[in-house]
Amino acid sequence: MRAISGLWRWRRNPLRRATDLAEAWVALAALLLMLLAAPVVGALVGGSTEDALQRSVRAQHEARHLVTATVIRKLDRSPLDADPETSSGRDLRTRVLADWTAPDGTTHQGPVLSSLKDPRQGDAFRIWTDRHGRMVPRPLDSATASTHAVLAGFGAALATAGLTEGGRRLIVWRMVRRRYAHWDQAWEKAGPDWGRTGAGS
Repeated sequence: MRAISGLWRWRRNPLRRATDLAEAWVALAALLLMLLAAPVVGALVGGSTEDALQRSVRAQHEARHLVTATVIRKLDRSPLDADPETSSGRDLRTRVLADWTAPDGTTHQGPVLSSLKDPRQGDAFRIWTDRHGRMVPRPLDSATASTHAVLAGFGAALATAGLTEGGRRLIVWRMVRRRYAHWDQAWEKAGPDWGRTGAGS
């Protein structure tokens, strides 16, 4: 908005200073950069982030496998969960001792978090493992990757606009400082009795 309000300085006016016109050009350049460069930067960053994340999605889906685990027995709550009143995402999952067969054919057994509400011996549930049966987090899905890419592009566009506005403010601040310095020099040249001209003192 300040860039738009600075455009009045182009009007012909006997009181318009050269610095006023320079400030108007700086405002116009900043406005054009915000309207043109920021979206381009956002699109480039979003596109490259999308490509990288989709490659990661494909790699994760190739390396991670969904296998069936069987409950052996339910385990006690973790000692880290000392406060039973706290509610978090972990409260929706139950710790159990389970066994599963890895994609390479090896069998594994260990404590895992199950999505079963009331797990009993022999109940089956699905977990993500690598090729050798080690538990891994669920792979990133394509829609989530696209959402992250859009947010990255939007953030890059906002950062570009913010840097542009910060640069404009810095340039104008320097111009105002220089203008004040010139005024100080002019006042010094006028001398201490500039107001006493013709007073007969």
